[in-house]
Amino acid sequence: MTDDRLSRARAAAAAAGLDALLITPGAGLRYLTGYAAIPLERLTCLVLPVDGTATLLVPALEQPAAIASGAGSLALEVRSWQETDDAVAVAAGLLPGARRVGLDDQMWAEKALRFRAAMPGVEQVAAGPVLSSLRVRKSADEVALLRDAAAAIDRVHARMGEWLRPGRTEAEVGRDIAGAIVAEGHASVDFVIVASGPNGASPHHETSDRVIEPGDPVVVDIGGTTPAGYCSDSTRTYAAGAPPEEFRTAYEALLAAQQAAVDHVRPGVTAESVDAAARDVLAGAGLGDYFIHRTGHGIGLETHEDPYIVAGNATALEPGMAFSVEPGFYLAGRYGARIEDIVVTTADGVEALNRRPRELMIFDT
Repeated sequence: MTDDRLSRARAAAAAAGLDALLITPGAGLRYLTGYAAIPLERLTCLVLPVDGTATLLVPALEQPAAIASGAGSLALEVRSWQETDDAVAVAAGLLPGARRVGLDDQMWAEKALRFRAAMPGVEQVAAGPVLSSLRVRKSADEVALLRDAAAAIDRVHARMGEWLRPGRTEAEVGRDIAGAIVAEGHASVDFVIVASGPNGASPHHETSDRVIEPGDPVVVDIGGTTPAGYCSDSTRTYAAGAPPEEFRTAYEALLAAQQAAVDHVRPGVTAESVDAAARDVLAGAGLGDYFIHRTGHGIGLETHEDPYIVAGNATALEPGMAFSVEPGFYLAGRYGARIEDIVVTTADGVEALNRRPRELMIFDT
């Protein structure tokens, strides 16, 4: 962490017409201070005025953890409050004369309402657009951390043949995968989707006690958070033995759609045009109606963040923007498939961070 992020946040807040930001535990606080504070009923809040002293206000019992996180070495004051203090009033008192402030998008409603009561003459708006304008373009160091996260989840996909076979339940396979996510370099497991046969038609199925049957297509979408705090997310579709021929044909169209979207990525093109690149291929194959979600989402300190790769988002891609490219098709009662890689917009094109084969992998029964 450096003070550069705090300085850029102040400048972005000022440009947005804000006098200060109030940032509570979550990705925004981690981004600005490095402090992965636990959300509690006790208030932890970065009070960041566009001018003046920045203050990280923490409960007294959390002050050692805040300082140890590295926040104590930044250009801010780590200030504790006692159990009998009104912490919201203390935070509000640090902003005399403020007329318009940005509240963290992830601030609990209870705390947001208390800030409203404590600052009745101050307009309060969402701070999300200000922080997103900073976080959406990853630095070279952040791209390296995302590259590490992608390599770690790739190592898990590389081991899928150890676990995925007919006769096992989705839940059994999912437990093996979860253990491997940590073993291969993550600090935590964020999600494990093992969706076999007809369950594959539900994009966010997770796992169940369904027994994988011979010939089942199986969607495996997995991700975690590394010790550095950056997220992985990658989907591959497998088959537990030879799948139906019509599935193979549809999968080839999906493979072409995913590749078309990745190839389209470069600076200056819009997020929605990447979505269209995938969607047009699937529509041409008669699968357009079965592609029921956006093509991708940004990734970094959170699994889902800006930019969102979806129709209606005219944001022009810039170097450093990292996001998923994950078209799919879902036929209710039959099967589904998805291919997902994390990519980064480079100065003249795109880098795919996930490197596992995208072709349908069939495990012999």
